[in-house]
Amino acid sequence: MASQKRLICKSSELRDAGNGVRFATHDKNGEEASAFVIRHHGVVFGYLNRCAHIQVELDWQHGQFFDADSELLMCATHGALYLPDTGECIGGPCRGAFLTKLLITEKDGKVYLMD
Repeated sequence: MASQKRLICKSSELRDAGNGVRFATHDKNGEEASAFVIRHHGVVFGYLNRCAHIQVELDWQHGQFFDADSELLMCATHGALYLPDTGECIGGPCRGAFLTKLLITEKDGKVYLMD
């Protein structure tokens, strides 16, 4: 079965280390899930919007995923810190765990989720 792509946003909506774009998707069990895309060092990354520690959304306010230094993704609930490029938790209660990464592609000024 060929993979399909779903438009998430325009590339111009993602500023390096700026606000992310949230969207709805499904997890591996087919359940509805919140997800997001961010841009870090010029590259777009996407994850399910679920902390690896407990299943809560990460953003402080809608679309705000980066810490105060704009270098790491941070869970608003318990302060877990994640590398934006891999989703690995490097600080906080879930050190060594990972966010659920999504297959994202950017082409012709648009960002897509690959299903």
